[in-house]
Amino acid sequence: MPKLQNIKDELGGWRRPIMWALQVSVFAFSGVAGFLLRFDFTLPAEYLRYLYVALPIWVFVKIAAFRVLKLDRGLWRYVSVPDVHRVVLGNLIASVVSCAFILLMAPAGFPRSIFALDLMVSVMTTFALRLTVRIVQERAAIGWGNRYSGRNTLIYGAGDAGITLLKEIRNNPKLAYRVIGFVDDNPGKKERRVAGIPVLGDGELVGSLVKKHAVETILIAIPSATGAQMTSILGLCHAAGAECKTVPGLGEMIDGRGLAGQIREVAVEDLLGRVPVCLEENQIRRTIANKMVMVTGAAGSIGSELCRQIARFQPAGIVGFDNAESPLFEIEQEMRTAFPRIPFYPEIGSIQNRARVDEVLCLHRPLVVYHAAAFKHVPMMEAHVFEAIENNVFGTFNVADAAAEHGVEDLVMISSDKAVRPTNVMGTTKRIAELLLLTLQNGRTKYVAVRFGNVLGSNGSVIPIFKKQIAAGGPVTVTHPEMRRFFMTIPEACQLVLQAAAIGKGGQICVLDMGQPVKIVDLARNLILLSGLRPDEDIRIEFSGTRPGEKLYEELSTLLEDTIPTVHEKVRIFVGNGMPEDDMLTWLETLRNICDTRDTGRLVLALKEIVPDYSPSTDLLKRIIRCQDEQPNRPAVDLVD
Repeated sequence: MPKLQNIKDELGGWRRPIMWALQVSVFAFSGVAGFLLRFDFTLPAEYLRYLYVALPIWVFVKIAAFRVLKLDRGLWRYVSVPDVHRVVLGNLIASVVSCAFILLMAPAGFPRSIFALDLMVSVMTTFALRLTVRIVQERAAIGWGNRYSGRNTLIYGAGDAGITLLKEIRNNPKLAYRVIGFVDDNPGKKERRVAGIPVLGDGELVGSLVKKHAVETILIAIPSATGAQMTSILGLCHAAGAECKTVPGLGEMIDGRGLAGQIREVAVEDLLGRVPVCLEENQIRRTIANKMVMVTGAAGSIGSELCRQIARFQPAGIVGFDNAESPLFEIEQEMRTAFPRIPFYPEIGSIQNRARVDEVLCLHRPLVVYHAAAFKHVPMMEAHVFEAIENNVFGTFNVADAAAEHGVEDLVMISSDKAVRPTNVMGTTKRIAELLLLTLQNGRTKYVAVRFGNVLGSNGSVIPIFKKQIAAGGPVTVTHPEMRRFFMTIPEACQLVLQAAAIGKGGQICVLDMGQPVKIVDLARNLILLSGLRPDEDIRIEFSGTRPGEKLYEELSTLLEDTIPTVHEKVRIFVGNGMPEDDMLTWLETLRNICDTRDTGRLVLALKEIVPDYSPSTDLLKRIIRCQDEQPNRPAVDLVD
């Protein structure tokens, strides 16, 4: 290879003259071949005079035609079917023009059939020359003495993505894959050859094909595969003992590295089969562009991704508000590197501190606020009920009330599916926060709540926990075999939050389409498979029992709420009534007093009155009873509904 590279470097300045010399030779050859074919390869002497006149005309006119059509500018090593059309067109034009000149200048009696023969030979030889250059360069790139080298590989999917992947593997000697064949579930492709590579069978034959051909890697080239399809393919690959990788879907192909350059490990997101979000970007841009935007909880998983997504729409600046110093510093550094033209203002503070919230709003004057700051872990909030109220309810009220005072146009709060028929304190606080926004809607600030379920990879979600357990050798702990949750990716959730904010008119709860709920135990099994291990053999799965406040199935809406479709298929609106503002303020004051006295029993009763469909967890009720037994002087609370 170094010798070849040296030769190429030395000939670099002569490449175009060499190509033209070859092209002129082909033009001359096609003219001579036309005469020879016409006279069965025995050219009579009396016809030499016609050849002497026609040959220079053919060569000159074809050079001019190819020059005008820029057929001398292409890179021959990338010649393909579209180039055939251009080569045919160039030869046809040159042949017609040459015919006119020759009939005018040549002696009478010029054989007319030679024009057709010259055109036919010229088309074949000019394209054959380009194809030969491509073959020579491709073979030289991998070494003349070698076949395509590397790990024995199957490509799963003989469609457009699979063919493109094969071409890129062939053209890039750095990709260590030796493609043995295709696997495709379309029975019509079986035993066919695609780009010279056989389709060896369908997915059910993966195991036998891996053994027969000593396959080490399977590349999945089905960008449109559903989650169920990806799960099935992953199971077949791991059962066969082959390494499994994939290429991205259309939503991920945003850079110029090509398909092969984006080969990666199969991720758990692939198994969900989430369709890429199609955003109404102009609508979002009108909400954000050239405006100061504030994000509370900016250092968290959702908040930080909101900052990244917002920056794409050219705001005047982004205010990142959070009380976590180090994570806030990290997102500040990231934003300044990734979006140097968008000012990012990190502000440390707690939403529970109304004075600090007012101070930041007064300083930066944001017109749009995304409120993502919240305590969200269900079992943790069951053990810290007062802290959940102080942060999720009082903190939200501070932000929402201050937003109206400081002229904020739009406030969007991140809610949760756990606010629907809540069985835990965290979900109840989120439902109260939703009611707060509905109550405060008065025409000045537009309040919108966006409700969705779990996001993959967020802080404290099951995926990082499962990965740590797998890395430690197991076991992987799942609370219940029937536990199901809705899942989205963080970018998808944040994009739809921006979309919902642009759609909402104020005083509404937007609900995102979460797809179908996923069994947590299936998620655990798939994650073990993605780690190259076998569930229940290499890594055990244990069931630990449901945690305080958890329910087996989450919901995104109740039957009592009215569903309204929107212009975006993944965003629906639930219009619910809040409560009179005086009543809400009275309840807030009641909750403050209860938090001051730290009376858990009274707090649960108050929450039940505000959110009638709240069902306190058994664990929380036991704690209240135990507390009453330990403090007999405190007034007893009747917890019977």
